[in-house]
Order: sequence, then C-alpha cells, then structure tokens
Amino acid sequence: MTIAKGRPWGTPGRLPDDGVAVRSDAEARAVVEAARRAGEPVPTLGLLGGDLCKTLGGLRDEARLRSAEAMTFPVDLGRVTADDRAPGWFVAHAIARGPFWTGRAVAVMNAQWLGDWDLGPRAHPDDALLDVTDGSLPLGDLAKARRRVRLGTHLPHPGLRTSRAAHVELAFDRPRVLWLDGQRVGRVHRLVVDVEPDALHVVV
Repeated sequence: MTIAKGRPWGTPGRLPDDGVAVRSDAEARAVVEAARRAGEPVPTLGLLGGDLCKTLGGLRDEARLRSAEAMTFPVDLGRVTADDRAPGWFVAHAIARGPFWTGRAVAVMNAQWLGDWDLGPRAHPDDALLDVTDGSLPLGDLAKARRRVRLGTHLPHPGLRTSRAAHVELAFDRPRVLWLDGQRVGRVHRLVVDVEPDALHVVV
C-alpha cells in the first residue's frame, strides 16, 4: 500500500528463499526487466548497494537480509518509453542529460540519491510519485550546484523547475543521453515516464 502521512511503512521480514540479492541499482533493474519481459512476477530483492538501498538506510549486510532484523518495504517502479523503443524500468532514477550535465538536464527520481548527490531531497520510493528536476544552468551556476547538491541545497534555483508527478512527458530540442539506474541506454528525443505504485518489494 502506498505510504501515507502518519501510516507506518515497512514490516519486519527477511528475504524469502526465492528472493534475489542485488548489489547495485543496475543489478536490481536487470532483475526487474527480465521478469517484466518474461511476463513473470518480479521477485523480492535484497538490497546490498545502490542508491535505493542508501535511500532506505540499508546496511549492505547480506546476513541481515536473512535474519530477524531484516525489514521489507513496498516500493514504486519507474517505467520509461524512450522514442519508439520498448519500455524500460528503473528502481532509483532516470537521468537525461548532456556531457558533464551541460545544457538541459532532467532527473526523474524514485530514490533520494544519485551517488553522493542528494538529487531528490523530497523523493520517497513509495509515494506513487516521481520527483522531477528539469532545467539548464550556466557554467558558473553549474559549478556551484555541484557543490551544493551533496547536501540537497541546490534547490530552489531559478534555472531549475521541480515537480512531483505520476506521469511525465519530455521532449528535447537536442537529443540527450538517457541513463537508467546508472546505465547508459542511448540518445533520446522524447521520453514518457510513469510510476508503477507498490510494484516491487525490497529487503534491507
């Protein structure tokens, strides 16, 4: 059930025998995509690394995942259709940008973190919404933003538009490189991104 204010989130629960331990967002995405393309349920994932794991306060301890101390959380998935390609999914983030973040860049966040960057300070992985930051910064402001983003203080900024939405449509005058959970997918002109609420269970 999607998180609501005042409602507890997550329950004690260890990784089931048919669960899959993953050490990165990219590994988690690979499991999700394989299941979706096969038309099968996505297995419960044990998080041992990655930005979703960091957002949930995961300790990266494999023994914990199968112990009584483990916690299980329902989380959302992001679904992406880029140009005319088959849909793809992400657990943590979808990023469309130019080299070194120059020019227009868009960050669609399900998790709070992108590495050491607090790129989605308001993002929650089970609120049925994606946090979107869209804009372009002059080089001088870009350097300042890179320093501030580690603390999530790069926002608000007049050059960046922020929103929270379950459905996002984007079009780029110049193609941007799309990254899903840290993996480069390719250059894109158009993106449609939707949230799939409570589509995955994870254990930390």
